[in-house]
Amino acid sequence: MKRVMFWLPAILLSFGLGMTSQAQTPETAPSTERHVLKASPQTVAWGYYDASAKPAMRIRSGDTVEVHTLITSSPERLEGAGMPPDQVEPALRAVFKEVTNKGPGGHILTGPIYIEGAEPGDVLEVDILSIRLAIPYAYNGFRPGSGFLPNDFPYSRMKIIPLDERRQVAKFDSGIEIPLHPFFGSMGVAPPEASGRISSVPPWIHGGNMDNKELVAGTKLFLPIHTRGALFEVGDGHAGQGNGEVDITAMETSLVGTFRFIARKDMHLLWPRAETPTHFITMGFNEDLNEAAQWAVREMIDFLVSEKHLSRDAAYMLTSVAADVSVTQLVDSSKGVHVMIPKSIFTSANSR
Repeated sequence: MKRVMFWLPAILLSFGLGMTSQAQTPETAPSTERHVLKASPQTVAWGYYDASAKPAMRIRSGDTVEVHTLITSSPERLEGAGMPPDQVEPALRAVFKEVTNKGPGGHILTGPIYIEGAEPGDVLEVDILSIRLAIPYAYNGFRPGSGFLPNDFPYSRMKIIPLDERRQVAKFDSGIEIPLHPFFGSMGVAPPEASGRISSVPPWIHGGNMDNKELVAGTKLFLPIHTRGALFEVGDGHAGQGNGEVDITAMETSLVGTFRFIARKDMHLLWPRAETPTHFITMGFNEDLNEAAQWAVREMIDFLVSEKHLSRDAAYMLTSVAADVSVTQLVDSSKGVHVMIPKSIFTSANSR
């Protein structure tokens, strides 16, 4: 990531650090069309985010898209772990057979989606309306040289985990059931054009592989836009995950998400932010965990100053007494930290 991080100072100068709550301007008045984007060899970006990528779909601001995503694993690996061949999705087989434009990362992402009217300096609001399972299984696995403890586990393992959608649990093992908590590990827009094609592995200012389990249905994700059309991609579906994602995978699966996309002219951000029904979230990413945490905390302070009209001193204090700083993930080259502050602490006079 050193190559793309070179451009951070220029972006710091061009993007504001806060976001406003003004009404949308007339030119971004939302559309109401609904679309469906299925995963196929023609509609996936394998392992990259890129400002020059060809859009898989074009929509207008305000449109809703049902997006189908694929599990990031080869059919051979799934079958080798015990998955019957007839349960491997035909679309996954087609992607592995036909897609040759790959890398440098390994995630199979659906998109990109071009949003008309989205321009550099705007913010893409992604309303995550719903997320549902596409298949009744997930996997977890690790491999040599990966994960948070690579020297402790210098070999490969892969485990198929049945998913019970009716009971909303994952059957990890005999006597161990995990509540389902589906979310997309990777949601992002194209990086700045000067960065070229970047790997799908490290998260950055474009979002991408954030692996933030708080980004569930009902959440609004706010992504800084760096290129015309935004070029949104999504994938890396998870049925659930622990903070840290320490062995490098979660409960990896295929998901179907329904999103509403709005190009916001009234917002200007440096890093991705999010808003759940109960919390405001800021994020930071860096190869150094302390640096990632500092960015996430600074973003929360900036949010409290710009949105809640606190002084910087008061915002720093409130972050210390009321916000939770959590490690999002430790294994994606650039580590992730997110800060969550509950909406319930703000009186109606001071809430959005």
